[in-house]
Amino acid sequence: MRKILKDRRSQGSRPVGWSGAYPALVFAVIFVFIFLLHIPLLRLPYFWDEAGYYVAAARDLLLTGSLIPHSTVTNAHPPLVLAWIALWWKVVGYVPLVTRTAMLVIAAFALLGVFRLAERVANTEVGVASTLCTALYPVFFAQSSLAQVDLAAAGFIFWGLSSYVDGEEVATLFWFALAALAKETAILAPLALAGWEAAGLVARNSSLRNLWLFNFNDEHDDGKPQRFRPTRRIASLLLPALPLALWYAYHYARTGYVLGNPEFFRYNVAATLNPTRFFLALAMRIWQVVGYLHLWVLTLAMAVAMWMLPPQQDSGVARSRISFPVQVVFYIVLLTFIVAMALIGGAVLARYMLPVVPLVIILSVSTLWRRLSFWRAAVAFVALIFVAAWFWNPPYGFSPEDNLAYRDYVTMHEDGERFLEARYPMARVLTAWPASDELSRPWLGYITRPMRVVRIEDFSMDEILSAADFRSSQHDLNYEAALIFSTKYEPGPASWDHWKSWTKLKTRFFGFHCDLPAAAVAQILSGHIVFSEQRRGQWVAVIEMEKSEVQAAEVRMQK
Repeated sequence: MRKILKDRRSQGSRPVGWSGAYPALVFAVIFVFIFLLHIPLLRLPYFWDEAGYYVAAARDLLLTGSLIPHSTVTNAHPPLVLAWIALWWKVVGYVPLVTRTAMLVIAAFALLGVFRLAERVANTEVGVASTLCTALYPVFFAQSSLAQVDLAAAGFIFWGLSSYVDGEEVATLFWFALAALAKETAILAPLALAGWEAAGLVARNSSLRNLWLFNFNDEHDDGKPQRFRPTRRIASLLLPALPLALWYAYHYARTGYVLGNPEFFRYNVAATLNPTRFFLALAMRIWQVVGYLHLWVLTLAMAVAMWMLPPQQDSGVARSRISFPVQVVFYIVLLTFIVAMALIGGAVLARYMLPVVPLVIILSVSTLWRRLSFWRAAVAFVALIFVAAWFWNPPYGFSPEDNLAYRDYVTMHEDGERFLEARYPMARVLTAWPASDELSRPWLGYITRPMRVVRIEDFSMDEILSAADFRSSQHDLNYEAALIFSTKYEPGPASWDHWKSWTKLKTRFFGFHCDLPAAAVAQILSGHIVFSEQRRGQWVAVIEMEKSEVQAAEVRMQK
């Protein structure tokens, strides 16, 4: 049976499996490599969703032992990664350096899973190259040290796929269960494979049976038929949903809600079930797995090599490909995530596709290894292109958390908020989330003591006009300063920005809005800019409010 699986994973011979022989050594090399790359980022304060949910929820777990956060609204994400972070804080201490190191341990383990999977389905050379490209891919690199859950879920999925390809049912169940407890959407991978296995039972006597990795008529090593093996495989893919179901039952018992709070469900599920939005999001998801942030360089090279070049030969024998049944496994998981993540999820974030982008990288690198004599140079070029994308912002909108643009955001907010704290320590500050949390929660790392805030949704025209009206009518809650910033990356005007229909669609389905420039906000709020900073399409500014005649009179009376 082992020989059959080996032949189906990769056609031809394979080198010794390093991930199986020296797993600790491979993990150590990977961890040291990515740790050194992330050293300049390890002391940064927490960014966006880190500050808004994950760090707050992990801190609640550390201080109270509660799996349900109370300092932020629960969204029902399983608590595995939060518990991991809280454990590190308990043992080492609560500082960003500890948090980011803990996440790098998870990232190194995920990369070890990529290496193990690529090595199993191809060979060690493809495993090393695929792991390098994955580690340097901008989205994976940026997420590696951020306190979020998507990369952890992706890592457990890679380990689950590797165990599934090896035919190890217990290990498959274990890794996929951990993946689902890292993030609920990870359950898509084993459920998709369970459906594929069930379809294989139906097709086992047809001419299509060779599409499946496991032949349902395979025999044990002793020659006896495996009558119960398909059932065991399907069970190993369905049972990982049980721990997730138990978590949801616990969450419902404690909060009265299964999938987070009503607003979370509306934003991520109810509001996304629209055919027009689905097809728009589907196009975005496809782009994120084949072309986003220079990924197109690798996939285009794969396509050209596959269609134009014959396989290379070693000692007169053509280099082997990843077997088609294994490729089908990859495609099943890939397609499932693309469709599901287009159907649900209010924000079409690239990090949600981390479980499948490395599968595309493995397939692409394997094709280059098979068909290019200079495949190492090609992979090195792709790696350099990925590194360039850490610093280069594309000419289209993207999330700052997908490359080092998030560092620019954090640094500018540090500067602006420390200026606020030094110059207006007792002021009430008008701002939007997540800066409202950054100013009111010193433990996020931006300021040393909490400041009072007046929160608005964003810095669009409607919100700023409402804030101006509020200030003129609510003297007891007036704000003395405003911290305004770009709430999204602004690449500058493009040809498609002039299409009114496209703008309406983005506004309706993806929460698009235009932030007013700092000078315009200052004019509307009757203030003047006292601090401003701008970096590569992002900006932040502090506005000091001019006192009204009534306020000036009150100050004179107090004196």
